[in-house]
Amino acid sequence: MSGHSKFANIKHKKEKNDAAKGKIFTIIGREIAVAVKEGGPDPANNFKLATVIAKAKANNVPNDTIERGIKKAAGEGSSVNYEYCSYEGYGPNGIAIIVDCLTDNKNRTAANVRSAFTKGGGSIGTPGCVSFMFDKKGEIIIDKEDFDMDADTLMMTALDCGAEDFSEEEDCFEIYTDPDAFDDILNKLKEAGITDFASAEVTMIPQNYVKLTDEGAIRNINRILDLLDEDDDVQNVYHNYDEE
Repeated sequence: MSGHSKFANIKHKKEKNDAAKGKIFTIIGREIAVAVKEGGPDPANNFKLATVIAKAKANNVPNDTIERGIKKAAGEGSSVNYEYCSYEGYGPNGIAIIVDCLTDNKNRTAANVRSAFTKGGGSIGTPGCVSFMFDKKGEIIIDKEDFDMDADTLMMTALDCGAEDFSEEEDCFEIYTDPDAFDDILNKLKEAGITDFASAEVTMIPQNYVKLTDEGAIRNINRILDLLDEDDDVQNVYHNYDEE
């Protein structure tokens, strides 16, 4: 699975989110609301909430903002219900795109996602039209700058914890897991003293990547991805566009 590190893209997204913190605060606020509703407000007994809190801290969300979000979600006055929804479609040159959303208004979200595809010359497809081109995996990314353990020791630790695959990239380490074992393996890595993750999530890994050389097509795919990134309802976007 090496050769297509998401790490540069993660850093790029963090820079964009740092410039517009309202977006990441909104995303994480909704994830906190769902996690609290499903498992309660105590992160010690709610692994999903603990994972969202770790994500929040990695994105520089203040502790008081996290605590307010948990209290709000746990309060009796919390009446907003968010629903997950997913869309699949095509960008220029048949690039496969999956959009995961968390929304309180599916009609609004569907219209916005469709508009993003249309403005970039793409189209929404039927459920399942591109998801077969991806493998669902747990993915844990560790920034080399923030990590002292050598690659061989980390690899053996990850495999001992149950990881399926490990790769070393130029600026990061990547650990892949079965999606159903992701939570358990992440806990075992933390117990082994590995706690500083650039990213830790269950994600969709493309089986193949598509390179674009036409400048118009490149502008269009970036238009789609930028519009989706700006939409507060959009939680994750997966695609097989080779950005390198």
